[in-house]
This record gives sequence, C-alpha cells and structure tokens, in this order.
Amino acid sequence: MNQSIAEQQVSTKSVISDYISLSKPGIVGLTLVAALTGIYFGNHGVMPNWDLIVWTFLTLGLATAGSCMLNNHYDRDIDKLMNRTMNRALAAGAVSEKRVLIVALLLTIPSLILMAVMVNPLTAIVTTVGVVGYVGVYTMWMKRRTPWANQFGGIAGAVPPMVGYAAVTNELGAAGWVLFAIMVVWQQPHALALALKYREDYAKANVPVIPVACGVYATKLRILLYTLALIPVAITPWYFDIAGSIYLAASIILSSMFLFTAVRFYRSERDSDMRVFAFSIVYLILLFGVMIIDSI
Repeated sequence: MNQSIAEQQVSTKSVISDYISLSKPGIVGLTLVAALTGIYFGNHGVMPNWDLIVWTFLTLGLATAGSCMLNNHYDRDIDKLMNRTMNRALAAGAVSEKRVLIVALLLTIPSLILMAVMVNPLTAIVTTVGVVGYVGVYTMWMKRRTPWANQFGGIAGAVPPMVGYAAVTNELGAAGWVLFAIMVVWQQPHALALALKYREDYAKANVPVIPVACGVYATKLRILLYTLALIPVAITPWYFDIAGSIYLAASIILSSMFLFTAVRFYRSERDSDMRVFAFSIVYLILLFGVMIIDSI
C-alpha cells in the first residue's frame, strides 16, 4: 500500500517535471529579464508599482510558457528524429499530447486576456504578436519550409522589451524600438551558433536551417556579419540618450569581445563552437544590466 502511494507520488512529480521542461523555463527567464529592461526604461529609470510588475511578469511568463509548450507540441514528430530532442516528454511519449495541448492553450489565451485587463490592451496586443509570430509564423509555417525561419523567429523573440515598455507607457516609444532592434540582431548569431552544433540532427529531421541549407562556411560568415552589425546597433541606446557614457564604453567592449569570439570561430577549422552561443547569453545579460545601472 505504502509502496503504491510512493510510486504515485514519484509519477506525479515526474509528470509535473515534464510539463515544466516543456514550458522551457530558461526561455521564460530570459523573456522576463528583457521585459524588465523595457519596464525600467519605459518608466524613465524608475521602477513602477510592484503590482504592475507582478501582473506583467505573471501574464507574460504564462503566455511564454504556453507558447513554448505549443512549440513542443507541434514539433513532437521531428523531435523524435533528433538526438538533442528525442528525450523530450512529448517525443518520448511520457505525457499525453492532448493534455499538453489543453494546458498550453489554458496558459496562453487566458493570460493574454488577463494582461489586457490588468496591465493594458496594447501590452496584450504586442504579446499576442509575439505569440503568433513564434508559434504560428516560425514554428508552424516557416521552420520546416525555409532557412530564413530563424530571421523571422528572431523578430518574435525580440518582442519582450517592447512588452515591458508598453506595460508602463501604454505606447511604443523610441526606447522600446531600440531594445527591440538589439534583440533582433542579437538573436541571429545566438541561434545560428546553436543550429551549427546540431546541424546533423536538423538534417535528419529535414529542417532546412542555414547550416543544412547553405553549409557550415556560409553559417560561420553570417555569424560574423551579424555580430559585426550588433556593434552599431548596441550603441543606439547611447545615441538616443537612453543610456550614458558608461553604457557606451561597456557596449563597445562587450560587442568587441563578442566579435572576437565570432572572428576566432570564423577563422578556425571548427564546424561549431558553443563558446559563441554561451557568450551571446552572457553578452545580452551584461549589456542590459549595464544599461540599467548606467541610467540610475
């Protein structure tokens, strides 16, 4: 009897863990960090009331988690073919496909409605654009059809700072667009570095990412060019007087370091280099962090 109860508890914990992993908590976390930056600059360097932050974070976090689950649900067939994803809960058959879809929709749709009521309608509209862009345009339409899917997926992934900005201003001002532009360009070398690492998996699943469709060299060149383009884009917060000279110096240093990793990889004989991917995450966190600190 006790053994049966213990087994049920273990099974319940396992299912909960599977659902959490399907929601991609790492992506949710980065989304909230980016949104916080938009909130901060939208409120002119002052944190707004905690209730606004809580409602924005809660609704955006739930919508992002639901979108990630919808992505996993739609991609469950190709996930079974790739070594990197074959052990995901849906691909491995550990959870019900129908229940995951229901949970994903319950996380996404009500959170968008709640956001419109508790934050403001514009923020909900911007978030909806991000959800539709990620799930509808990127996952369901473009990912399996064109190597340009990452470029469009990057646009959807760049929405969070604008969500934060709209939450406190109820408009889409210059600061929001500047943060959006940084995210759009940053996501390209970030995503391409990961695609290179798992290009054989993508080829096996017939997903035409850039490394599969255009080759390793063309992908390495794109990483280098996007990283180079990030230097002037990262400076724009200083140009528009959103951040000061400390940020300007930090952005040049960080962007130069990022470019150095890209150049080193481009000149090497390596087919992939996860140091580029890892540094891209460090880069974004530090860049936004310095931006906030400099404006205090």
